[in-house]
Amino acid sequence: MIKKNETRAHALLSASSAHRWLICTPSARLEETLPDSTSENAKEGTLAHAIAELKLRKYIEPMGPRTFNNRIKKFKEDPLFQDEMLRHTDTYMDYISEVTYSFSSPPYIAAEKKLDYSVYAPEGFGTGDCIIIGGNTLHVIDFKYGKGVPVSAESNPQMMLYALGAYEEEKILFNIQQVKMTIIQPRLDSISEFSIPIKQLLDWGESIRPIAEKAFNGVGDYIPGDHCQFCRAKAICRAAKDKNLSVEVYENKMPPLLTNEEVGQILEKAKSIKSWVTALEKYALGEVLKGNDISGWKAVHGRSVRQFINTDEAFKVLKDNGTDEAMLYDKVPLSLAKIEELIGKPKFKELLSDKVSSPPGKPTLAPLSDNREPIKKVSAADVFKNEGGVINE
Repeated sequence: MIKKNETRAHALLSASSAHRWLICTPSARLEETLPDSTSENAKEGTLAHAIAELKLRKYIEPMGPRTFNNRIKKFKEDPLFQDEMLRHTDTYMDYISEVTYSFSSPPYIAAEKKLDYSVYAPEGFGTGDCIIIGGNTLHVIDFKYGKGVPVSAESNPQMMLYALGAYEEEKILFNIQQVKMTIIQPRLDSISEFSIPIKQLLDWGESIRPIAEKAFNGVGDYIPGDHCQFCRAKAICRAAKDKNLSVEVYENKMPPLLTNEEVGQILEKAKSIKSWVTALEKYALGEVLKGNDISGWKAVHGRSVRQFINTDEAFKVLKDNGTDEAMLYDKVPLSLAKIEELIGKPKFKELLSDKVSSPPGKPTLAPLSDNREPIKKVSAADVFKNEGGVINE
């Protein structure tokens, strides 16, 4: 049994990585041995979260306009700040306001609530962006600033662990019978909701206790899959290597051409291989740049793109030597998305809704699990007659 850590800054069995350690139980302890890294996107998300928290606290706590504006001003001084952060956090607040006014009396609301779900996962704790309790319903609301892919709230283990933590703390004060979990991704226009009875949530919590215990102790089998995407060990995990480089062996002689079924199986496997190889290349480059050897590989400078040291000074020289300033610039119209960002979605819809069309995109290959409707049968000539089809990964 591994000794419990009383001073850990972040939970070993974090809610955000639960989708991983619930399947690949040794992964949490394995990741603990590897350095963590923070991307620019993650830093951007942290800033947006801080703005969202400030707006929520102003909504539920006494805070004068001067204090609020001064704090917003400090956020604007951050190099990562973008004006759209204010608009996207408004979407978050609009949802919270809608939930708040759905109750006949003022509900309980908490911002950045510390949640302890260690009853179900050893040393498990985290922070809920917004917790609302009204009537007999517990709302767990999560703000995600990413714009990669929509995250579903349905049976989402991160949200369910947060809900368990909130319930354990508040069950004495509130008669909670229903739980509603919501993930808000304003940059994707996505609000995903999932409701379950409290008994179903508690049953799920009991069902994961033995799995969480295994994960905490670092035992079990390494099981690669889609959950590996953000694992620190992804690039150098031996189980991932074995899965990605395994070759199917057939006893009987295979025909010279692949069947459509085999094509589908190969494409499915190729998705994980491509993702793994990308992570492997990133890891190898990092090692070489640190001075470590990667057999057969070296780091080199990529293709260099010429650029002015100072564009203003270069243009001044050109103008002083007879070049017309108008010739130095292209007049390019803003894209639809940029115009929508400039004037805001409500105004854009009011002024231009009848000026916008959304033609079908080019045919793209997607797994059956994709939520989009399949295209009706078309000829290969129709698919590739223009720019060609693409594979959606």
